[in-house]
Amino acid sequence: MDKRLAVKMFESLSSEIRLDIFRLLIKHADSGLVAGEIAEALELPNTNLSFHLKALVHADMIDVTQEGRFLRYKAKVDQMQFLINFLTAECCNGQPEQCFKKS
Repeated sequence: MDKRLAVKMFESLSSEIRLDIFRLLIKHADSGLVAGEIAEALELPNTNLSFHLKALVHADMIDVTQEGRFLRYKAKVDQMQFLINFLTAECCNGQPEQCFKKS
């Protein structure tokens, strides 16, 4: 993974609200949620939510698709996995499987 992309992803998740949005979308990874469902679940005003969703889309952490007059957002689980792999790639001297071995 490109280091600049990893930084952009971390920056997008450094906001408490964006982290909450991403974690909520991970819970609904298969179907995603429309913006109104996200706003309701996290008790956020739509204008505030829109700002944070744009940041997550820009960081390539979530996808958005148009469904009639609604926008459906889904977490990009593969991107999350790339980010985890990026973090652990150098773990245990380049052998991350050793870091997570059960004793």
